Amino acid sequence: MGQLVQITTGEGRVWRGTLVPSHELSGERIVQLKLESGYNVGLHLGPSDRVEALPGAPAAPEKEAPATRTNDRSTAEDRPWIALLSTGGTIASRVDYRTGGVRPVRTEREVLGFFPDLDKDGPVRMVTVSDRLSEEIRPEDWLSLAREIVRVFGEGAQGVVVTHGTDTMAYTSAALAFLLEDLPGPVVLVGSQRSPDRPSSDAFTNIVQAARLARHPDLGEVVVLMHEGLSDDRFAVHRGTRVRKMHSSRRDAFRSRDGPPLGSIDGETLTFCGDFRHRSNGPARLSGTLDPRASILWFHPGLDPLRAAAFVKGQRGVVIAGTGLGHMSLEHLPWIRSAIAEGTVVVMTTQCLAGPSDPYVYSTGRELLRAGVLYGEDLHPETAYAKLLWALGQSNDPAEVRRRMLEERAGEFEARHQAVEPG
Repeated sequence: MGQLVQITTGEGRVWRGTLVPSHELSGERIVQLKLESGYNVGLHLGPSDRVEALPGAPAAPEKEAPATRTNDRSTAEDRPWIALLSTGGTIASRVDYRTGGVRPVRTEREVLGFFPDLDKDGPVRMVTVSDRLSEEIRPEDWLSLAREIVRVFGEGAQGVVVTHGTDTMAYTSAALAFLLEDLPGPVVLVGSQRSPDRPSSDAFTNIVQAARLARHPDLGEVVVLMHEGLSDDRFAVHRGTRVRKMHSSRRDAFRSRDGPPLGSIDGETLTFCGDFRHRSNGPARLSGTLDPRASILWFHPGLDPLRAAAFVKGQRGVVIAGTGLGHMSLEHLPWIRSAIAEGTVVVMTTQCLAGPSDPYVYSTGRELLRAGVLYGEDLHPETAYAKLLWALGQSNDPAEVRRRMLEERAGEFEARHQAVEPG
């Protein structure tokens, strides 16, 4: 590996580049080249294709990462360590040259091989929780992840990094924020928009900064760390209950909703923009469980009330993503009243990217409020859904579930407190 080669196809096309180590997703007779442009390409070698070694010193071979980089206990036992919990996602994926798509990597060795300097500030112990893309994550996975976080803190971790796919990372961060109590260190969720084997990947910079943040001496809450802007030296720290993915592909896809991020990293400097939760004395603990019998219903013009009623039937809760200040057509009032009478908790949020729901401005909101709809203030739908699953897991009494939904637990109600000016 690392040899400069020229490949001439049977059709006469010429490719020049450096051989890159193959992996289990490459398939038979597929070679991977790093071109002079910096981009990688996978080529299937046919019987008439010709491969020639070109003169010049080959690049130094990539170091093979050990199965666990940190567990040299003779040198690491007396040093503070962080845990790296891998759930899959783009940050733990690479290009599958058979299909042209991106696939999860399957081994711990391969994941750690992407990030050879991750433990330069201290030991990192890796735990593979799952290898799913984020669209495959389910509420029971949030519980499993929360239990692992409690376990590694119990073993003495200084902080925790969770690698996660970006598409549903905001759901997971909110769920963990509601499930976890008395955190003795940070829980930092991190992802990437581009897989680690792409030249434009944000994976390496994101995960290195996440590991640094996980060692923060005072932070004690669930946060999301991703790029802030398009440069590689600015990162935003978002509160886990206030963040949303706002762009499908940009590296700075994440934004804090209804306010600035919790903090920013510029080069080596971390500045907090508001109050953050401090480390507790622990031990970290799991607060209750989740009841998955709830869903999000997105209102849209023409939504059939019969379809909406069938969607909600049998569920203990529903979050409605309403229009504007939290509205939907009043032709839905009959099924809403019926569902609430049967014990279903109906929570109204807004589809808007900023601002709270408010039932008092228009008559529609007042009618929905009179029907028993609970207005979720400035909770956005993802956070309201995660919180509703948690609240349902704490009580079978709809009145108690409603009370817990309006009780601030993890900084989720931005409008209730003023941001603190950076010191």
